[in-house]
Amino acid sequence: MAIVKMKRLRLIGMAAERDELLRQLQRVGCVEIDEPEDQGSDPDWNGLARVSDTALAEREAENASLQSALTVLDRYPKEKEGAFQPKPRVTEQQLFDGQVRAEARKAASAISAGEKHLAQLQSEMARKKSQLQSLTPWKELDLPLETAGTRDMAVLFLSFPANTDLEQVSKALEEATELSELQAAGADREFQYAVLFCHRSGLEDGLNALKPFGFARVALRGWTGTAADNIRRLEGELDQLAREGQEEEKNLAGQTGHREALRLAIDQTEQERRREICKSRLMASGSAVFLEGWLPADQEKALEEALEPFTCAWETQEPAEEDYPKVPILLKNNPLTAPLNMITNMYVLPAYDGVDPNPLMAPFFIFFFGMMMADMGYGILMVILSLVMTRKMHVKGTMKDMAGLLMLCGISTFIMGAVTGGFFGDFIPQLAKLINPNTTLTALPALFTPLTDTLAILVGALALGLLQVVTGMAVSVVRKCQAGEAADAIGNEVAWWIILAGIPLAIFGIGTVAGVPVVLVVGFLVLIWGSTREAKGFGKITSLIGALYNGVTGFFSDILSYARLMALMLAGSVIATVFNTLGTVTGNVVAFILIAMVGNLLNFALNLLGCYVHDMRLQCLEYFGRFYKEGGKPFKPLLYDTKYVDIVKEEP
Repeated sequence: MAIVKMKRLRLIGMAAERDELLRQLQRVGCVEIDEPEDQGSDPDWNGLARVSDTALAEREAENASLQSALTVLDRYPKEKEGAFQPKPRVTEQQLFDGQVRAEARKAASAISAGEKHLAQLQSEMARKKSQLQSLTPWKELDLPLETAGTRDMAVLFLSFPANTDLEQVSKALEEATELSELQAAGADREFQYAVLFCHRSGLEDGLNALKPFGFARVALRGWTGTAADNIRRLEGELDQLAREGQEEEKNLAGQTGHREALRLAIDQTEQERRREICKSRLMASGSAVFLEGWLPADQEKALEEALEPFTCAWETQEPAEEDYPKVPILLKNNPLTAPLNMITNMYVLPAYDGVDPNPLMAPFFIFFFGMMMADMGYGILMVILSLVMTRKMHVKGTMKDMAGLLMLCGISTFIMGAVTGGFFGDFIPQLAKLINPNTTLTALPALFTPLTDTLAILVGALALGLLQVVTGMAVSVVRKCQAGEAADAIGNEVAWWIILAGIPLAIFGIGTVAGVPVVLVVGFLVLIWGSTREAKGFGKITSLIGALYNGVTGFFSDILSYARLMALMLAGSVIATVFNTLGTVTGNVVAFILIAMVGNLLNFALNLLGCYVHDMRLQCLEYFGRFYKEGGKPFKPLLYDTKYVDIVKEEP
């Protein structure tokens, strides 16, 4: 339950063993290889150059190709699998099977070619459909589309807005020139189409007469024959393209048997890509390579055993204080506190010389969540959801932390629900009353209820807030004393403790001498000393005013923030009761259960998110602000990290 102690690793090895050395480090999975810094100014780097090759780009390109092929196959029905099927378990040898990779490459190439051909077919079909759409309005026109007229007669293909009266257009045309005729061709949703036959001597007058009707000339270049002939030809070509597309889809669907090989190859190339990234961080000089990185101190023995077969020299060093900002952070927690990692990671990791917040946060977060949710039914749902995630879905990483947090908070929610008598709100009493109006069961047994003991719950919430804030201050005092800053701890945190203790003592007259509240006065004197001891002149007054203002407003505003514990408990209980009451209005047991369950599920989902957000806010702002030193970066060792399979150790 602490920040894992790290050591700086420096290693010089043979260039010929570089690839196998990286493989071994990946198997061990405890070394983070750093990007070298200050190469020009550090004499240790003289004569070394960065390792450079094209393997990383090749691995990335291959991985992208395999992933693209798998994405194509995901369009087709997958093989039947049981619900929440776990990942296949393979050995390292099976993961890096060359035959599987060759199969995957061949399949990816075929799938890529098929997908490209299918895209070409679809593009050609789209083009021909567009052509077909443009010719459809001219389908009834028995006139070759290449007709351009004669020496004396002009033939123009025109379009008019859909609401145009073509009879009026014809009358206007006849008035402008007698040697003309307008023949309607067809229409679509936006336009009407027509052909203008006009003697060239009257063409200009005819076109001027058409201008008020908003006509436009239609270009039908490249077509020969009538529109009907071209439409029949296009429909035949579209049918042929559709058949080819179906055949290509069938061929692609036939590649689904390579799905597992593709998945395995993707995981394989991903591990190689990770090694190549680390390889690009190495330095080389002739036949030697140099790497620098970090490893957990408790893994030094495992690293020693892993490096024994190699010709290399290596050393580890404790990080100097100036190196702390560079040291990667790894938190070591037990099953109770480990799920809180997801909150710490969402906020920011602690600095290397800080403190692991998870053990300090776990009891408060879990209890606060249960207090806000406070319902046995909701607690049972959370526990079931957690079990499904861990036992059936086999989640890992952040999702595993989430499942663990659901379990812990679900238990807390159930306990608080038992204390407050909530089971999906007042579901059981309402159901009992609906079944038997004369029932004496009006509520489940409870120590207190949100709807009747609101003030008591508010006072309790503020008391819990005071406890957490004081705990944060206590952690700060300990950390400052460890850092040799005891005077600062006394002048800040301890002074306020004395003042807080002195206020109730002064109210009840305890510890008062000659009418003077001694404890309270001592607290203020310590605060004055602590806030002004490093200031000079008029700065002492401003420092004291600032300390008083920030202390009073900050401290009490933080305490008041914990009123949200009562507010969310009350809100969840009221919403559940409202939905249960709506169900009883029907007077039917089945309808009541349906309405109540739907409403409670909605309330559960909203509360699950709301309680998490507000609980995390209390921890990150009101609590962490008292002692937390942030700024750490996560420890990212070179290790096997697979997406589609789980690696198991080979049998000896």
